[in-house]
Amino acid sequence: MDLATLKALKPTEYSEAADGYRSTSDMASAAKDRIDNQITVAMRNSLKGEAATAAVKQLTELGKNFHYVQVECGLVSTALEAFSYEVGAAKSKLDAALEGAQAAKLTVNADGSITYPPSGEKGEDGKIPEGGTVSGLTDDTASALGRQSANFDPNPNHRLAQDYADQIAAALKEATEADEKWAPKLRALKADDDLTVSDKDWADASSDTKGVSEAGKKYLDSLPQPPTNGSPKDNAEWWKGLSAEEQAAWVSMHPDSVGALDGLPATIRDEANRIVFDEARGTMQTELNSIPAAPLNEWTWISAGGYASKVHTDEWMEWYNKYGDRHDHLTASLKGMESIQTRFDATGTNGLPEAYLLGFSPEGDGRAIIANGNPDTADHQAVYVPGTTSELGNIDGNIDRMVNVWHAADDQADGKSVSTITWLGYDAPDSVVKDAPFEHYAYDGAPAFNHFLDGLEASHSGDSEPHRTVIAHSYGTTLVGAAAQTGHLNADDVVFAGSPGVKVSTADELDVPKGHVWNEEADGDPVPDIGRWGHGGDGFIIPSDPEFGANQLTTDTEGHSGYWNENSQSLKNQALVVVGKGDDVALKPPPDPWAHVK
Repeated sequence: MDLATLKALKPTEYSEAADGYRSTSDMASAAKDRIDNQITVAMRNSLKGEAATAAVKQLTELGKNFHYVQVECGLVSTALEAFSYEVGAAKSKLDAALEGAQAAKLTVNADGSITYPPSGEKGEDGKIPEGGTVSGLTDDTASALGRQSANFDPNPNHRLAQDYADQIAAALKEATEADEKWAPKLRALKADDDLTVSDKDWADASSDTKGVSEAGKKYLDSLPQPPTNGSPKDNAEWWKGLSAEEQAAWVSMHPDSVGALDGLPATIRDEANRIVFDEARGTMQTELNSIPAAPLNEWTWISAGGYASKVHTDEWMEWYNKYGDRHDHLTASLKGMESIQTRFDATGTNGLPEAYLLGFSPEGDGRAIIANGNPDTADHQAVYVPGTTSELGNIDGNIDRMVNVWHAADDQADGKSVSTITWLGYDAPDSVVKDAPFEHYAYDGAPAFNHFLDGLEASHSGDSEPHRTVIAHSYGTTLVGAAAQTGHLNADDVVFAGSPGVKVSTADELDVPKGHVWNEEADGDPVPDIGRWGHGGDGFIIPSDPEFGANQLTTDTEGHSGYWNENSQSLKNQALVVVGKGDDVALKPPPDPWAHVK
């Protein structure tokens, strides 16, 4: 960038353009929300048949397109703001140098060099030291030598000229670097020329997000930073203190960080996490599509010890050793993402409220936090912690459980609002036998769970404090107990189902008011007995034991996974607790102390 261009440049014009793109992003976001949560919902509820189904499908795709527009325009806006910030700093440096040179009566030439007039005391020859012209130097060593040379010149204008020339050169260099950095980034922020937002488009958007984030580090570093290891209240205050422009920059450049911050509004976390979700989904599907298909001849038979044995073929084993682990991870993760998308698309079905994605990561076994209804405005909140083997790939069942709780609780809520949340925010044990006996899964996940509950309190914007219930299943109950044992469990009621033990010996140790711990143990559920006697028969106390002190709820389901069956008493009891009607639940009769005599 030359001197004339930088002198004429107006950084505010780029900020104004950024405002325009941000407005477009906001309009696309509003259009997406209107399509997903109003128009499509109304069509599902009022129209039936093939034509209606096709129209809903098209509207769903249109909503996804608007989301893509929202993300890309948000990135363009942030990129323009970052460019404006960087080139604006260079322009300010240039303006200061030009102003100083003019005040010193130095002449700035078109190439940025400076001509200085004769000045100083007369020498032995009776002449005033001559003037001259100097060019700016940006290399540290060369600049130091230039200043040293100027210091030896009896003409004081030489040093002034060299200083201002260096400042001009530095400003031009910074502006050129900003231009060369951002020009290709901005050119890359464009969609292809069709009307379909494909997986590849979202993969490209993911690349765009990374590119803008890396290039915009200087700009982002200039903004207020989130508190280090901050509490949810600290996070909330930080977010409230940001301008709309600063909030948009954080969401665009670091949606993963914003989406993970407990204490931020559910709408903001949902917006950020859906960016992460769609970009991850597109990237992973694109990668999966690039993996060669597995050989069709997966199996063969060999003779071993006189018996025929079925084994994998050499060709299939070669493929699996090269691609198998990654193929399986991508397939499982995408299956889980499809389940989350299915929940998004179900909004309005049978009155089901909008879904909020309060946390998401496809890394490892995956993380996902999905709310039915906005917890920030809900009168009643329920947070469900799933147990062993829970991961992103099989999250569909855990999502469905909280959908069922929402419907049952909404029926009992007397018109008050309910939000039910599936919290897969920890690394659950992968195996009942190999992993579940280890308590570190519970203690590792407990701080994040407590943080999330505190975040619900910090972000709540309703007229009154919400009633908050924790529901936990299987090993999830162990995590909840560890959370109460090692921190503060920010809840009013706790419901355990199929618990193998909760790390504390009595209900009074669970941080909720006395009488507000509830337990369900169904017939045929082996897990409570595993917890009770799985330590060598030492009589380990679990929530199903009378001495624990929990209210024992009636169950009419069987086995370890039926507690959320539709229209069951097991589910209704949970719903009554969720809406604060514990007095109306059906309790098991106390054990008969004389049963052994009979």
